[in-house]
Amino acid sequence: MPNADRFMDAALAEAREAAARGEVPVGAVLVVGNTIVSRSGNRTRADNDVTAHAEIAVIRQASALLGQERLSGADLYVTLEPCTMCAAAISFARIRRLYYGAEDPKGGGVDNGVRFFSQPTCHHAPEVYSGIGESDAAALLTGFFKSKREN
Repeated sequence: MPNADRFMDAALAEAREAAARGEVPVGAVLVVGNTIVSRSGNRTRADNDVTAHAEIAVIRQASALLGQERLSGADLYVTLEPCTMCAAAISFARIRRLYYGAEDPKGGGVDNGVRFFSQPTCHHAPEVYSGIGESDAAALLTGFFKSKREN
């Protein structure tokens, strides 16, 4: 994990851009061979698409760029624990490793909630590393929702 902080910093930058657009500040980058091949923040409001989470966006971008639906050599860095929908997409895309920042006790689907990768019906489970950039990711989310409540 020598570059984990660098890649999580890139995901955090995407989350900040999402927040600036009024989106829930979640960002993701997809890495192949130590190179970022796709990056995005949440786009659900911008695209009027409930599936436009950061994780789904980077998987779609990388698949299009690389011309393949399976991303077995790829690592995904995301600022928040993926929800069940995104965990399923990560599994179906055959992502090799998942690195995430803050846990999501309410909406997470990896280490919380349904724990998708632990289910017997899950065909592929990536290696999972949590807590990478956790304090920065959590602070960004907390600040975003606090400002929403104040306005």
